[in-house]
Amino acid sequence: MPKKSWNSCVLRPGLTADNMNVETVLFLLLPVAAASGWLLARRQESHSNSETSRLPPDYFRGLSYLLDDQHDKAIDIFIRMLEEDSETVELHLAVGNLFRNRGEVDRAIRIHQNLVNRTALSDKQRIRAKFELGEDYMRAGLLDGAEDLFQEMVEKGEYLAESLHHLIDIFQQEKDWRKAIEAGFKLEQSGVGNVRPMIAQHYCELTEEARRKGDLKQAQQILKHARATWPQCVRASLVEGSMAMEAGRYEEALLAFQRVEQQDADYLPEVIPVLHECYQQLGVPQQMQDYLQTMVERYGGLGTMLALAAMICEQQGGEQAATALLGYLDKYPSLRGLDQFVELVSRCGDVPEQQMFAGIGGVTSRLVEGDPDYLCNNCGFQGKVLHWQCPSCKSWGTVKPLHGIQQNQQSNRILSLVVP
Repeated sequence: MPKKSWNSCVLRPGLTADNMNVETVLFLLLPVAAASGWLLARRQESHSNSETSRLPPDYFRGLSYLLDDQHDKAIDIFIRMLEEDSETVELHLAVGNLFRNRGEVDRAIRIHQNLVNRTALSDKQRIRAKFELGEDYMRAGLLDGAEDLFQEMVEKGEYLAESLHHLIDIFQQEKDWRKAIEAGFKLEQSGVGNVRPMIAQHYCELTEEARRKGDLKQAQQILKHARATWPQCVRASLVEGSMAMEAGRYEEALLAFQRVEQQDADYLPEVIPVLHECYQQLGVPQQMQDYLQTMVERYGGLGTMLALAAMICEQQGGEQAATALLGYLDKYPSLRGLDQFVELVSRCGDVPEQQMFAGIGGVTSRLVEGDPDYLCNNCGFQGKVLHWQCPSCKSWGTVKPLHGIQQNQQSNRILSLVVP
């Protein structure tokens, strides 16, 4: 493939921007914008003649090398420009960032490292160059170098929130949870918002480490910090309940698991098996059914309903369990619920066939009620009525009836659940 030349990138009559290589245009714009800003600042500050206000010829030579994919030659020119004129710092930062965004991290590091090593930079310019170099190191996976630079930013109070975010990312990758917690509290103090849910998770990671080492006393102490940091932490309750069960303290475990309801009811299916075991160990299995009934009435949730139906099947029989589950599916029809209904029927074994097929038919009818009958082949608009002009993309004759698999895939899936 022939290389692109500088002249080939000039817009000629009849050639529009749409015809140009998009990557070339994007690659060109950022250095030009950076150079323009540099030139404007220089014009405002300079009191010499117009010769000093012109872009240096080396800039265009370097840009030509960039467009010809001769990146190392371009970098050599830009570095020489920096040695000759320290006012090109913004240009170098822009080019370095461009290389990083393109995935050419080694070249970005070379440019930003050269900037950091320059003695003529102002303190503000050097800090900016170090921050950009830290981001290069992050992209390259050089975590130690990135950590040192971002720690320096934090100590100086520069790029504080961004540096702390990067440090937390590094500490999480290294599983250094204590440092992650420290950085998390600093990030909160910087005013970025609520980061305590993340900090609580870091405390939970430390708790699990202590448990694996057999230091249960330390695990309990760390877990208290997790709950104090963020009382809504579901994971802390699950870990607390699990530790209590391992110690045979089932009433304490029950209280920890029941706390999940107030923290986030979406996680109720995660605690149902351990709740069931706690109630069994305490000799009050009927209370588990009552608890599940209350949870279904308050929050719904297919997982909770399935657990309730399973208990009804065990204690009262399949017919009652099927009736309860079908009543729920009538309100909240779903394929997963229908699949679990068929499994429940096969497991309980005493559900009348008429009730089973009537229940399946009712759920499937609810499921297909909202299915579209027409689809626009141009934009994907779906509807129940034929439109000769698509209401969405305004194309004519592109809305057509759905046929075959498109229309019946849901029905076929449902049938596959019950037909051998």
